[in-house]
Parts: sequence; C-alpha cells; structure tokens
Amino acid sequence: MSISKPPFFDGNNYSHWKAKMTIFIQALDFNLWDIIIDGPELPHIISQEGIKTLKPRSSYTDDDRKKVQLNAKAKHVIICALNSNEFNILVKLIDVLINVLY
Repeated sequence: MSISKPPFFDGNNYSHWKAKMTIFIQALDFNLWDIIIDGPELPHIISQEGIKTLKPRSSYTDDDRKKVQLNAKAKHVIICALNSNEFNILVKLIDVLINVLY
C-alpha cells in the first residue's frame, strides 16, 4: 500500500477497508485521526454576550489556518478513498444533514 494514496473503498468489505483506512490515516498524520474522531476545531470568536460564532476567514491567524487546513486534509483523504457511487451517497447524506440542522 502506498503511503501517499489511501486504500480505495469500492462499496464492498467495509470492515476490511475501515481497518486499513484507520492505519493509513494514523500513519499519515495522527492529528488527522484526532479530527476524524473528535471533530474539527474550527476557528471561532466569542462575543461580549458570550455567543460563540465562526471567525471570519479574513480574521484567521496562522494557527487558525493550520487547523482549517488540517480539517480539509482529513476530508480529502477520506474522499479520495471513495469510488464515485460511494462519494455520491456521502454528498447526499451531507445535504440531508445540513437541511435538518439548518
């Protein structure tokens, strides 16, 4: 298995792919694994009223950009491992979640 290319998921044998993908991501960068398990740490600000909102991109610090970049890298690794059919299923699920949450 190439360290630069994630194991490909063709829709079959999920357990096998999951085990390989877990090891691949952890070997690539363990911080990616933390994001996948714990969720991303998106830059935010807290108003004087105590309301937490996402920080505008124009206000990102270098550390904020590193966090956002690491989150994008985690998503990239997963998406590159999916075939077109599995990718389309994922996109539909994300759309449903966004519509339900917002």
